[in-house]
Parts: sequence; C-alpha cells; structure tokens
Amino acid sequence: MKLAEEYIYNAPENYRPILMHLHATIVRTLPSVDLKFKYKLPYFYVDDSPFCHLNYNKNYVDLVFKNGQYLTKYTELLVVDGRKKMKSLRYTSLEEINDTVLVAVVKDAYQVRHKKFYGN
Repeated sequence: MKLAEEYIYNAPENYRPILMHLHATIVRTLPSVDLKFKYKLPYFYVDDSPFCHLNYNKNYVDLVFKNGQYLTKYTELLVVDGRKKMKSLRYTSLEEINDTVLVAVVKDAYQVRHKKFYGN
C-alpha cells in the first residue's frame, strides 16, 4: 500500500470515511490524477504538478486547493483560514459533503491549475 493510502486508512475512525469519499470522488472526477505522499500528506498531482491535498486534524478534514485564490465556484463555502493563496473545503462528517459542490470545485480547480501560484 502507498503511504498516501495508508494515511487515509489509518486516519481516525470518524474521519476515515470522509477521506475515502474525497479520494474516490477526486479520482472519479479526474481519472488522470496521481496520488503521492508529500510533506506527510496525500497530494493529488496533475501533469506532475501538485493540485490539491488532504489533511485532517482533531477538528476537521480539509481538502486544500493549491490555486484556491483563482477558484470561482462556491467561493462562499471555501475556507481561507489565514492562508493567502490556498483555499479548502472543510468537513467534520460524511453527511456534510455535497457531491455537487465537491465535483464543481474540483473541476474549477482543474481549470485554473496552470495559473501561477505566486501570481496576483
């Protein structure tokens, strides 16, 4: 098993279903993504560039988008949390995940993946 998959499967029981669902939805939405383990987190890569990553802590699961500053879909649901460029969708339960929103934001992030991280 890859380290990134181990991260997901070894997550606390309350967050494991969230991480598994996010992983499955991202792979289903963007079949060309490559899951790697970087900075001790599962990172999804597109065209050999980091696209988004999963993270959990004691309070929530974060799906963090590298080029979050360029996202245009469901921006009212995106969490900045002190970050200037990256934004995330944040979940505390599987029931909170709206697949319509999740897929739309993933597709939006895919469209802006080539924009420079340190741009405007």
